Amino acid sequence: MPASAAGPDGEAARARECVILLHGLGRTSYSMSRLADSLEDAGFMPVNLDYASREKTIQALALETLPRGLSHCERFGAQTVHFVTHSMGGILVRYFLGKHRPMNLGRVVMLSPPNRGSEAADYLQESTLYRWYNGPAGQQLVTGHEGLPEQLGPVDFPLGVITGNQHSFFDYWLADLIPGVDDGKVSVERAKVDGMTDFLVLPYSHPFIMNAREVIEQTLRFLRRGRFQHLPPEAARSPE
Repeated sequence: MPASAAGPDGEAARARECVILLHGLGRTSYSMSRLADSLEDAGFMPVNLDYASREKTIQALALETLPRGLSHCERFGAQTVHFVTHSMGGILVRYFLGKHRPMNLGRVVMLSPPNRGSEAADYLQESTLYRWYNGPAGQQLVTGHEGLPEQLGPVDFPLGVITGNQHSFFDYWLADLIPGVDDGKVSVERAKVDGMTDFLVLPYSHPFIMNAREVIEQTLRFLRRGRFQHLPPEAARSPE
């Protein structure tokens, strides 16, 4: 990591900025490794956390996992703590920040978050296989007031949300069931949350959105400047 760089967006200016990364349901920290490497290359200090997403409720997972990340950032001597999440990781952060917000909170980027629940969870919640594989947290991701996301209310911190409008080949049947445009797991409309700072839809699917170069670049831009770069449709990149 370079010791100095010119300008306010240089690596030296960000060298004491920590970024806690949280993967989604049923995934591991490996799914966020490309993004973590890119953050480190850009001069941030990434803390890519693993947590047992299938074993406990969202509340329990948040209260166990986030303090661990904050402790790492404190040991690094971070002056600012940001969060970057995928899918259910964003709901953990929303719950935690509503209870225990750090004084040095920076910005938050959520990738494909079920901020108003997931229609996929609605359709699958009674499935024995779904209940076994996704555990207690999976049952909490339903839409409406029965689901935890809708109970959390608006956000009041700097939040940028990126979601996709394409689905992977193995989610085609779910995509057909979800109303409107979706990423195979969450509709574009349900990725939104009241109070968010910026919102961006890009042509990627739910499982792989965090690996797209464009998504990584937009994540870095929001962490640095608090806004995404909105390109006209004709200038948008094709999926990778």
